[in-house]
Amino acid sequence: MSTLTIRTDPEVERALEALTREGQSRSQAVRAAILEAERAHRRARLRAEAEQLRNDPDDVAASRELAAEMDAVRAR
Repeated sequence: MSTLTIRTDPEVERALEALTREGQSRSQAVRAAILEAERAHRRARLRAEAEQLRNDPDDVAASRELAAEMDAVRAR
């Protein structure tokens, strides 16, 4: 495990105080915040990718074609 040193300002100190009020250590709060930030970043990237695919006419056409083929298979 490595050590990370950061500079805090009053806003960050207030946030850390709120996050540690129920007994969580500052280190635990910071680790949890970093992990949550990474998850939010990953979700944002996935949303952007999905939006790009949704707006891609070739992908939309391929999806519709596949859906039609699946309907035909189910109808048999």
